[in-house]
Amino acid sequence: MKQRLAKLTNLQQRVIAAVVAVPFIIFMIWYDDWTFALLFTLISALTQREFYKLLGLDGFEPLTAYGTVVGCLVCVLAYFIEKGMLGTDSYFLICPASSMIFLIKLYKKRDMKPFTNIGFTFLGIIYVAMPFALLIVLALRGNAYHPAIILGCLFLLWATDIGAYFAGTYFGRRKLFERVSPKKSWEGAIGGAAAAALVAQGLAIYAPELQPWQWYCVGGIIVVTGTYGDLVESLFKRSIAIKDSGSSIPGHGGFLDRFDGLLLAAPFIISFLKLFA
Repeated sequence: MKQRLAKLTNLQQRVIAAVVAVPFIIFMIWYDDWTFALLFTLISALTQREFYKLLGLDGFEPLTAYGTVVGCLVCVLAYFIEKGMLGTDSYFLICPASSMIFLIKLYKKRDMKPFTNIGFTFLGIIYVAMPFALLIVLALRGNAYHPAIILGCLFLLWATDIGAYFAGTYFGRRKLFERVSPKKSWEGAIGGAAAAALVAQGLAIYAPELQPWQWYCVGGIIVVTGTYGDLVESLFKRSIAIKDSGSSIPGHGGFLDRFDGLLLAAPFIISFLKLFA
């Protein structure tokens, strides 16, 4: 199967991946809050594991298994607490679970750089797991489940990516951030912003969960932070001299490649909606 996909163009692979994955993601989000939380916890775990694997390629030794377990714990706690099934004090369980990282590394005799690897283990939790947990908190805001908000954010993110891809491919001339990502262009960024604006307009009409001005603001946040999230991941990959974070998703690379924009956008989106919605 992989050999057949490898013979296709990047665009063809992207289309196949979208046809398979997008309906499944939409179904899991729309069906119920627990399927949404399960999906995002699974994606978080796969993305975090991929992040640690890349660090291993550069000679580091983060606690891949345990760090991923703590990341899943953060997502699971966010779900049960926001559902009202656990008290907010349960968030403090993250503290001892995270502190165990130090104790585990204490008994790793062959680790020549324990604190560097401890730091990278924490980074995987903060950089990957926490944004997904924040999206779970966002979906369950106000003691109700709001799948349309999460889907709206994903539609805006996907529109930004698609618009940037086509505009950059056909019109890209001026480099956006050549030192980090030589292929990204200002034309692509403008195309992504235009596509996101169209989707935001549609959401303002058909998704009353947020006010129209809030959808436009969320769209603007995703365009800016999503682009920077992509650049941050490109900087990470460039620092360890690789092109893609993995090959799990045809045409896109790995999970980290696919969700890099969301990782940086999520904290800004939930902060905006918590303060102004």
